[in-house]
Amino acid sequence: MSELARTLDVNDQDLRRQHIIDTLVDAFSELMKAAPAAFRTKFRKMAASPFAFYRGSACTFYADVARLQDPWADERTSRVWIQGDLHAENFGTYMNGEGVLVFDVNDFDEAYVGHFTWDLQRFATSIALLGWSKALPDEEIERFVRHAGRAYLDQVRQFVHGDRDAAFSLRLDTTEGLVHHVLQQARLQSRGDMLSTMTETEGYDRRFREGPGVRRLDRAERERVMAAFEQYLDTIPQDKKMRDVAYTVKDLVGRSGFGIGSAGLPAYNFLIEGENEALENDLVLSMKQGNVAAPSRVVADRDIREYFRHHGQRTAVSQRALQAHADPLLGYTELDGVGYVVDELSPYESDLDWEELTEPDEILPVLDYLGRAVAKVHCVSDTDSDHTLVPFQTEEAIAAVVDGREEEFMQWLWDFARDYADVVRDDHRLFVDAFRHGEIPGVSSTKAE
Repeated sequence: MSELARTLDVNDQDLRRQHIIDTLVDAFSELMKAAPAAFRTKFRKMAASPFAFYRGSACTFYADVARLQDPWADERTSRVWIQGDLHAENFGTYMNGEGVLVFDVNDFDEAYVGHFTWDLQRFATSIALLGWSKALPDEEIERFVRHAGRAYLDQVRQFVHGDRDAAFSLRLDTTEGLVHHVLQQARLQSRGDMLSTMTETEGYDRRFREGPGVRRLDRAERERVMAAFEQYLDTIPQDKKMRDVAYTVKDLVGRSGFGIGSAGLPAYNFLIEGENEALENDLVLSMKQGNVAAPSRVVADRDIREYFRHHGQRTAVSQRALQAHADPLLGYTELDGVGYVVDELSPYESDLDWEELTEPDEILPVLDYLGRAVAKVHCVSDTDSDHTLVPFQTEEAIAAVVDGREEEFMQWLWDFARDYADVVRDDHRLFVDAFRHGEIPGVSSTKAE
């Protein structure tokens, strides 16, 4: 048994099974109560594979890493903006605030302030799980983890010695291979196609289509949601605001039916005018309840906890801190005393698909890009980001703690990824057994709601 497994006491299967149940219930009990059917769906998706379980159980990951020694955490490197749920499928394309297609880390629902190593540990473990799912030997998987880690450290050093950090990005003119192809595919997508899927024209205007997951609001709820929308407008940075006509709301619906990470979270979609009155320039905004960030459950720093008013604001502030040239429509609001994050539903978002990546020589160049993308989110912020919580140069702090110990860092990262992937595979089996036998309160029943 590995030292990590001994520290986490995973040998006692009954104790570990109960730990998984308790951690999931503690993290999701309120949402489970509000939307048990959504969580049955979430848990069945998590049951599909160890990687799917890992994606949906960030709370378990943080409950574990918080119990481990971190030899790379000091006063600064333990206080870095992190993505919070950094796995190999949380990368893809977006159109940045300057109109450039970029391949980068995406999904900032779990973003917070914590150890920079937590992102790397979660990422490295996901690589190990993917490699295992493709029946690759440990020697190859170790090569993957070390390659991604070295690319990360190399890019951090480039940020230390460079003076144009914000200019770095993975774009059409700076990428090759699969990542370049993903960008090209995003380039073929159009706002018109997305609007045709989500909306329809009535006479001379546009409205949302009826369909699964779309809910019309009664008058009272609509008024509350519109009041929240007006509050949101005040959170858009002044230098990113469009003309007032752009924010005219043409239609509004409730939404449901999200992925593994957002199960049970209430949401709304707004159809707004856009830059002008041409129907082809209409924009769709999402207003989704902010979830409790998984790292926030183990970060005890009072200053960090008290800095955020609610998890909608926390999500928006974190995204600006992690993403250079963030969505100009990004903001936040409150509805019925609960925080929501607001951003554009963009047609230019394409996720990296690992299905067709099977051979090591195909995977290695992709991992080089991913490692550099992780360094970018840690080290390069949007111009409107807040520097109160992290008032230092992240790249300098990380470089200082790793300097002269790069190989030791790579070995530590690989040891963790290998051993924790073993834990996750066992946890997946325990989770499936617990779920099948009705041991997770409120969601294990097969009775329809």
